[in-house]
Amino acid sequence: MARVPEAERVRDALENAVINGRYRPGERLDPALLEREFGCSRTPVREALQTLQRSGLVRIRPKQGTYVTELSVSELGERFEVMAELEGMAARLSARRIAQEALDDLARTLHECAEHAAAGDADRYYYANARFHDVVYDSCGNEYLREQAQALKRILQPYRRLQLRVPDRMRRSLGEHREIAAAIRAGDAEAAEDAARDHVLVQVKEFSQLVHTWKHLTEPVGRVE
Repeated sequence: MARVPEAERVRDALENAVINGRYRPGERLDPALLEREFGCSRTPVREALQTLQRSGLVRIRPKQGTYVTELSVSELGERFEVMAELEGMAARLSARRIAQEALDDLARTLHECAEHAAAGDADRYYYANARFHDVVYDSCGNEYLREQAQALKRILQPYRRLQLRVPDRMRRSLGEHREIAAAIRAGDAEAAEDAARDHVLVQVKEFSQLVHTWKHLTEPVGRVE
């Protein structure tokens, strides 16, 4: 198995640490401490923090440092609603325009998702899931839509990763993927749009579980229980 690049390894570890509540909203991240923690040089830490800033998970303030973004659940819900519309549109256009090679790629990523779901591997499922959606975006034939969907996807990646930890979510997500892929393969644009939109909106509908997971993250830093 190919070795994971240092910056990617640090990024994934930091992303998990924020999602798990180890680093709290508003907390400052010390690059020197991170270098020691991950046993690496300054460069991969800097690259990882820059990537997390682009995703919206951290904010780099000039001359002040890097801080975990303070999250608003309502703002997160609004972003998911917009993402649902973008994904629905991309799936609708893909159903009309997708080429055979992309259909093969879609089937391949769906198979990967199934393997990782069966193994209960949420991390590998997360990446296969991202590749599945990338095929849909890339095959929609609308470059502007693809760019906008990818930009919002980067912002929501940590939270879409989090929702895979909701009990039974991977299995249900796989079923939703299969529904999207079947509609695209059949050229049913309306069904593809509905399935893709619902696939994202279900994450909003299940916000009660996501909020429960995030509850300890939205409390003030330094709170004494």
